[in-house]
Amino acid sequence: MKTIKIIIIALSLGIVVSSCNKEDALGSVDNIPGLGGDAWTAGTIDKWILDSLTTPYNIAVKYKWDQGELQADFNKNLVPPKEDNIIPMMSAIKKAWVSPYVAEAGLLFFKNISPKFFILVGSPAFERGAIKLGTAEGGRKVILYDVNDFRTKGMPGYQLSDTDVVKQVFHVIHHEYAHILDQNIKVPIEFSQSSARAYTSDWLNVTATEAKNEGFITQYAISSKEEDWAEMVSIMLVEGKGWFDQYVNSINFTGTTPNGTTAAMAQARLRQKEAALISYFKQAWNIDYRSLQARSKAAINALLY
Repeated sequence: MKTIKIIIIALSLGIVVSSCNKEDALGSVDNIPGLGGDAWTAGTIDKWILDSLTTPYNIAVKYKWDQGELQADFNKNLVPPKEDNIIPMMSAIKKAWVSPYVAEAGLLFFKNISPKFFILVGSPAFERGAIKLGTAEGGRKVILYDVNDFRTKGMPGYQLSDTDVVKQVFHVIHHEYAHILDQNIKVPIEFSQSSARAYTSDWLNVTATEAKNEGFITQYAISSKEEDWAEMVSIMLVEGKGWFDQYVNSINFTGTTPNGTTAAMAQARLRQKEAALISYFKQAWNIDYRSLQARSKAAINALLY
């Protein structure tokens, strides 16, 4: 399972304990979800999902609450997604993820190489001092968290500060999809070769600046070659070429890192990975990454600004 995480500086969690008295009535078995009590009539949201995602792209979306689907988070305090956020969120994902890929690679490609089942969770999940915003399982199932904080331009209460949450959703989607592409056609070793010595599983104790000075696009990217790949693909699609150029050019320090990396070496690593990424998309999938990047960035900007 691939998981994308964002560091939390301080975290305090309350534990809610429930108990059952012997006198508590058990109620009818018909009211137990999964045993006859969870049937519902399809409504506006279900019709939109069917017409907009399931029929054209073979993508199903589960928003009705079933924590049994969240086995890795079964002991966590999570909440259901707000129904008012379902269509806006999935519509935004369609615009910023589905449509750019379909435009560049075609409908058949996307229907064959895409996750088929999305599960939506209202709140984020916390793990080892980090926020977990999404996971993917087997290239077919994606869980998206923090749906209740999702707001784009035009939604009630939207503020410019909401862009961070929205971008993280797109970051998660593109990150997980990058893993799926890699699972189908492996990324060449040349992508990670220059960074091999710097990878560390102790990424939570690496600062953003330290990761940047080693030639990584995020802290999480330094955790492994697989995450380095997914972070490069996703961040570059979400933030665009101009942002990446500025990020690389801003690496400016004297001396070397503890790993012996100079500023010039860090910049070269990022440029080498960028070139390998662009080559992979063209050679493996016949996708013009620059065009895909421009489409994705334009779609995100239209949703936010």
